[in-house]
Amino acid sequence: MRIEEIKRFVESKAGWIEKHLSNLTAQEQQKLTDQELRALREKARTLVTERVQFYAPLIGVTYNQIAIRAQHTRWGSCSSKGNLNFNCLLALVPPEVLDYVVVHELCHRKELNHSDRFWNEVGKILPDYKDRKKWLKDNGSNLIARI
Repeated sequence: MRIEEIKRFVESKAGWIEKHLSNLTAQEQQKLTDQELRALREKARTLVTERVQFYAPLIGVTYNQIAIRAQHTRWGSCSSKGNLNFNCLLALVPPEVLDYVVVHELCHRKELNHSDRFWNEVGKILPDYKDRKKWLKDNGSNLIARI
């Protein structure tokens, strides 16, 4: 491409570029401090443990340990040994979204995959799980950017 065409293209996208640069700057300004992350871990530990203890019997599963971490890519995970890991940022999401992540991970105790059988297990407990999952998709990256 000629330099003039490149300049025209960039200028035509100036609004989009400025908007996204502004969002990045805002996210950088909202980074959580180490002290805030420690407080979120403690709050999340209490909330998550309570919800795991509530949902595990309803789903009919057991679990081993619960860990709370400041994760950059995941909201939760479940190992084949029954260890559950959760993101401390779950302390900042609406309660119904927290419940979705907890149920999601506990259902992996029955199905360690994302098959139709897995999603049927999630749906038995949370028939509206798709709405809760959508909230994470729409809002989760802004929260994770704060770590």
